[in-house]
Amino acid sequence: MAVYVYAVTLHDHPCRIDGLTGVGSHSPAVRTVSTGVLRAVVSDIDEEIRPKRRDVAAHQAVQDRLMADGTPLPLQFGYTAPDDGAVRQVLEEQEDAYRAALERVQGCAEYNIKASHEQEHLLREILDASPEARRLNEEILSGSPDPRLPLELGQLIAAEVEQRRANAADGLLRSLAPLGREHTLHVPGGEDFLNLSLLVPRDGAAALLDAHAELVRADGAGLSVRLTGPLPPYSFVA
Repeated sequence: MAVYVYAVTLHDHPCRIDGLTGVGSHSPAVRTVSTGVLRAVVSDIDEEIRPKRRDVAAHQAVQDRLMADGTPLPLQFGYTAPDDGAVRQVLEEQEDAYRAALERVQGCAEYNIKASHEQEHLLREILDASPEARRLNEEILSGSPDPRLPLELGQLIAAEVEQRRANAADGLLRSLAPLGREHTLHVPGGEDFLNLSLLVPRDGAAALLDAHAELVRADGAGLSVRLTGPLPPYSFVA
């Protein structure tokens, strides 16, 4: 029977998964497939898996239970293998790579930081700081018929926004990246200008939370910094 694979751990991980049910309409029991060194945490599956809310929650519940006792190597939602034998074969063939990856994340959790500017606040800052932007804005508001003015103002503001976002992202990266063992940047979405993941040792989490609290206190300046974690270290699985 096909199996759904949640994570890989070292054999000495407690894997306290009793009572957990896995993805799929039949809510199968979560169990392990082991070699002498590694364990894969799996459950049986006999259907195509789609990212339904219930199944995504079941996948995350397994990761959370494993994270409570040590750092697993989490697999992305949807990974399946033909049967236990195939899982065991991969564990044996890729043992060195899995051990190196587990050593990389050992004792750590992932934290994600997203940042954005409040748009109206940012626009006011630009108009206050740029005489040229103020001049163009005042001419437009006064009813100037020149059709070039809105375009020139839009281009000027767009360039200023891009530069200010880049500067803010660089500043946050320089202050936050040293708090992690490793970091990786993702493509920001929506209004965000920063999407940063940190691999943070468990004994370093307090320093990151303190740094975030300081940034939250700056929200009045139009900067929003959101922290999510601790999370399984998905971003640091090669």
